[in-house]
Amino acid sequence: MSAQASAGLPLLVVIDPAARTLDGESVRIAKDVLRAGASSLKICLPDDAEELRRALAHRGRRRPVVIGDDHALLRTVRLLHREGALSDAALSMVPVGQRSALALSRRLGVPASTVAAARAALNGAVRDLDLLRDESGGIVLGALRIPCRAAPASRGNWLERGARSLLRTLTGGPGQTPGHWLRVEADGVVLADLDRPVHEVSVRSPTGGLADVCVQHASGRPLRVRAQAVTISGRDFRYHADESPTGPVRTRTWTVQADAWRLTVPR
Repeated sequence: MSAQASAGLPLLVVIDPAARTLDGESVRIAKDVLRAGASSLKICLPDDAEELRRALAHRGRRRPVVIGDDHALLRTVRLLHREGALSDAALSMVPVGQRSALALSRRLGVPASTVAAARAALNGAVRDLDLLRDESGGIVLGALRIPCRAAPASRGNWLERGARSLLRTLTGGPGQTPGHWLRVEADGVVLADLDRPVHEVSVRSPTGGLADVCVQHASGRPLRVRAQAVTISGRDFRYHADESPTGPVRTRTWTVQADAWRLTVPR
């Protein structure tokens, strides 16, 4: 943790449209708590990414507070990153959304309670956080995944026979899930190569300058390491960055950026 956030600072409160629709009462409570503790409050109700970009670009000394789910937080962080302003001010978040859409904020230490999260935005401690950045400028806050492939659906006997044959060809055995033909390198060390299919790859939230890398083959125990840079290459593979599907690409390198952004959490 770094320094404590100072109560009484001016705030830019970004309210995600989905939050307003889903739980207007929680949004109202969050605004009341923030208004009571901030020296001034500016409300932003962006309908699209361009409106959000303009509001963030003209925020001045106001600290951004996001009211919404993980997607709203990610949109804000990515826009600030593209503007080169991610490290300028500590972000805060008041989670409003379906529980399944708030997993990232929970892992980052944001309280689930509307009141507790709003109070943390006013009086919490500023936490320095790492992220993963790729060579195209994309960033990952929580987890990067290349998930396992679903087995092909079969319709009719000939399709079923074809699916089984394809499974055997891809995995070397009957009834197994098809794998990805990938080369995975962590800090220059090869964890998987193109001569053996990979079932799943994950790179999880970096802490202390290193990310947790896990490679799971179709059989055997998963291989786990911590690394500062991860390169994955293969033929037109897709991946999920913080659950957002991306690709296809043929190669991508993710590098840990230490202390790249700041989030206000309870003391």
